Amino acid sequence: MDSSHRPNDRPSDRPYRVALVAFPGIRAFDVSVITEVWGNDRTDRGAPAFDLHRVALDANTPVPMRGGLTLLPDRTLTWLDHADLIVIPGLDDLTPAPTPVLDALRRAHARGTTIAALCGGAFTLAQAGLLDGRRAITHWNLIDHLRARHPHVTVVPDALFIEDDNIWTAAGTAAGIDLCLHLVRTAHGAEAAATIARSMVTAPFRTGTQAQFIEHPTPHADRDADALAAVREHALRHLHEPLTVADLAARADMSARSFARHFTAATGTTPLRWLLDQRIAAAQKLLERTDLPMPEVARRAGFGSEVTMRQHFASRLATSPRAYRAAFTTVSDTGGSSPIAR
Repeated sequence: MDSSHRPNDRPSDRPYRVALVAFPGIRAFDVSVITEVWGNDRTDRGAPAFDLHRVALDANTPVPMRGGLTLLPDRTLTWLDHADLIVIPGLDDLTPAPTPVLDALRRAHARGTTIAALCGGAFTLAQAGLLDGRRAITHWNLIDHLRARHPHVTVVPDALFIEDDNIWTAAGTAAGIDLCLHLVRTAHGAEAAATIARSMVTAPFRTGTQAQFIEHPTPHADRDADALAAVREHALRHLHEPLTVADLAARADMSARSFARHFTAATGTTPLRWLLDQRIAAAQKLLERTDLPMPEVARRAGFGSEVTMRQHFASRLATSPRAYRAAFTTVSDTGGSSPIAR
């Protein structure tokens, strides 16, 4: 699902330009998330420089939102021509977007600009025809509405966020945060996303292939969750070892089948997929922070060989470890103090 992962090719001497598309009916929460991720200056902590603007039909007219809130735009739609990324907040009551907004989005996609929509913002992209013949996701409670209103869209029912042809869509509220951090990760690297996530006090990595929601906890499920949390912590400390589902299940004192079922119910993803996601994340950090040889990066991240690591990077990130390092490396030493297990 990360087929759009490609190094950012903008000039290195200017900030990354992000456009928040505003029109009546957008959700205040999503506006806040977008602003929190791209609107705060964290360059003193090593984060990239961003240039976020609120784009609307009229830069002088406040945009009404639910609850008596308003958003004051600072650019007109013509600024979309300059954006590296365009983000559409979710919608209250699936408010239709004005025709000029739809036209501007079509032109932006034709130029190759990355476009993302949070939650019900997928309906805006569908209204513009940009999701026809493409995969998309929205809040689980809106999936049937999206299918009914836009039958040419391939609606994916069980994901946090998804990409198709450089167009990103996300599920409900928290998934919007996940997508925004993922977009930072794909453009600037895992370290940049982790820096912003730490500032926001949120998880820096939640794969988009997880389920939108998990089973409601019960006292018995809580006990299982505690055991599973301990297993995940153990796995993270021993990524360099050849872990199997049977190994992890034994540590949780469960059968492999029962462990896999409880793990998926608690996390929204399978043990093997979770383990692979953590190993990719560990490799990304090592590639960014150190100049360790590729075989050593592969070993510390638990891939066993450089060939295996390269295959997983190609499958998940549509790039190679060497290209990833070239795009996102931040240090030139050997990284002897790396927290990844030796």
